[in-house]
Formats: sequence, structure tokens, C-alpha cells
Amino acid sequence: MSRIGRLPIQLPEGAQVSLDGRVFTASGPKGNVAQDLVDGIDVKIEDGTVTVLRSGDSGPDRAKHGLMRALLANAVKGVTEGWSRELEIHGVGFRAEAKANEVHLALGYSHPVVFRVPEGVKVEVDRNTRIVVSGADRQQVGQVAAEIRKLRRPDAYKGKGIRYKDERLKLKVGKAGVG
Repeated sequence: MSRIGRLPIQLPEGAQVSLDGRVFTASGPKGNVAQDLVDGIDVKIEDGTVTVLRSGDSGPDRAKHGLMRALLANAVKGVTEGWSRELEIHGVGFRAEAKANEVHLALGYSHPVVFRVPEGVKVEVDRNTRIVVSGADRQQVGQVAAEIRKLRRPDAYKGKGIRYKDERLKLKVGKAGVG
């Protein structure tokens, strides 16, 4: 059996889960997350635990087993604790400002960049150079953070741009002086 797939998911206080056909739904104080089940995977909910079961023992079935267990555990954790991803803006004059459901960014272009925040995700800006993306769905939080980073990727020579908080850049050496 899959080492990850066979671990039961303990439901924390305040989390409710349900299974409607092939859709697993978790709800809690941070929101709701729905996850479709892949073929060959079944879910059993009893006594505050969720157990993920697989029908076969082939390689793809074992891989799906661990994947589904991880996705369901992320959904349960997201509705109780939430997920977040931090971004930093580096560069002279680069800054961000959150307005309603938009983020206005000055990234060195001739025009301001406006990023619309999708439903279910919350974006906060701290000190004009720190962006915190948070929400209940881990995949959606990661996708929004990646789209914001893509607006101005870090430069390989000076390091200017938007990067993840824990991202380390190895800067390239510029042109050598002639003569």
C-alpha cells in the first residue's frame, strides 16, 4: 500500500466533510473546498477520520491513492487553518497596493499593472513590497501567487522583480570591464 495513501486523515475541530457521488467536500471556518475523486479511489468517512481506499494494486492505482489522500488532506487543512503564500517585490520604485478585489502594481513598466483577485482568494499588501496570498484551496492560492510572480519575474542580473519569500536567486555576473 501507499505509505501516504494509507494514513487516515483526522478531522480537526470545526471541519465538516461530505461525499456526494464522486465529489468530496470539506467546509470549515475558512471556507469550502470541493475535490473530485479519480477513478479507482473510494473514500470512507467515519468517527472523525477520512480513509482513502483504492480498488487495485497496479502502479497507477498506487500513485493515485497517495495523490488523492494528499489532496483531501490539503482540503481539510485549508478549511480549518488556511493556506498562504508570501511574495516580495524588489526594485527601486516597485510597489503594490490592494484595492477591493484588485492589486495595483508599479513594476517599472510605462503603465501600472492591475491584477484581479479571483473569488475565494484574499490578497493583502504590507509595506508596499510584501504581498500575502491566502485562501482555503491550496491549489488556487499557489496559482494566484504564480500569476502575480509572472507579472515581473526576478531579473537574473540585478534581482529586481517579484519573488517568493523563501526564493533564493543566484545572480549572474554582468559584463566584465574591458581594458
